[in-house]
Amino acid sequence: MTMSDVRILQHVRPEPPGTIAEALDDRGLSHRTTRIFRDDPVPDTLDADGLVVMGGPMGVEDLDDRPHLSRELTLIEQALQDDRPVLGVCLGSQLLAHVLGADVRSAPQKEIGWDDVILTDAAADDPLFHDVGDPFTAFHWHGDVFALPDGAVSLARSAQTEHQAFRYGDTAYGLLFHLEVTPKTVAWMTKAFQDELADDGLDGAAIRRAAMTHEATLRDTARTVFGRWAELVGASGLRGA
Repeated sequence: MTMSDVRILQHVRPEPPGTIAEALDDRGLSHRTTRIFRDDPVPDTLDADGLVVMGGPMGVEDLDDRPHLSRELTLIEQALQDDRPVLGVCLGSQLLAHVLGADVRSAPQKEIGWDDVILTDAAADDPLFHDVGDPFTAFHWHGDVFALPDGAVSLARSAQTEHQAFRYGDTAYGLLFHLEVTPKTVAWMTKAFQDELADDGLDGAAIRRAAMTHEATLRDTARTVFGRWAELVGASGLRGA
């Protein structure tokens, strides 16, 4: 039996797949990371049973200046057409929403730091989010937001942002918040993007300290959510075998 495989697109060094990769490992799924910040080429076609698209400081408005984004949109379209599981995180969720025809725009105010994610009623029956603690605290770092795509199910919001997570079909998910981070990756992000924090009057050291406080519960939630997504990939690979 062929092992199910996942293609991960990583845009910037400080935003690796983190606990997503751990969940794939735990479920016995192989994964390959395209490190775009190292000039790895984005594949022309999706060569895996599942697709993960990570975050980054660029956005949908950068399509003309960053050719790799257009190739990523093509991969997302292929995954949706073939019913292969998709997981978009932050920028990845915005690209997924864009492919689905939803408006992606600058938010009135950036959302950076630790804040509660509040699940919708629909999350109670969702394959990934059912029985997840509500609310839970996650890490946020985004300046763009998306409208809910037509046909998608809203799964979560925050006090500042109406749509924090959605499902399209049975296996495509967009998460605007960062559930995949660890204290190490939060440290990388706050140091790499410290100018952005300073512009917004935010304290990187305080954000790093809070990461230690939230680590255990965040990891438990991530293990549940990403583990269930990995199971969708496994089931998809069996169907395609």
